[in-house]
Amino acid sequence: MLIRSFKDIEGTDRHIVAESGTWESKRIVLAKEKVGFSLHETIMYAGTETTMHYANHIEAVLCVEGEAELTDEATGEKHWITPGTMYLLNDHDLHTMRPKTDFRCVCVFNPPVTGREEHDENGVYPLLTEED
Repeated sequence: MLIRSFKDIEGTDRHIVAESGTWESKRIVLAKEKVGFSLHETIMYAGTETTMHYANHIEAVLCVEGEAELTDEATGEKHWITPGTMYLLNDHDLHTMRPKTDFRCVCVFNPPVTGREEHDENGVYPLLTEED
């Protein structure tokens, strides 16, 4: 059994702050736990814009605080994401988030991330494993 809080990982290598300055993420479960998924708390900052394309991962996102506009870049369709709303990027969807307020969410990735990934110029995380 593993017990860990987000407070426990503040300021550690599991607490990632994006170079872009648009978000931060606390990775409470990573690939090294060997459970088949990773679990994160992510905060996207109000007034920013982040385009992402998880070509190598499936991500489920549950908003727990704040409001953001989610744009499906393939269709142009826009969705308003508020607390209690989940979105699932089940087709490796290219998407853009535009938080109106600081936007806090809980994210699950499959396959799990290692914590060393960085978005490339297309918003993609590379597929890394613990052996890499």
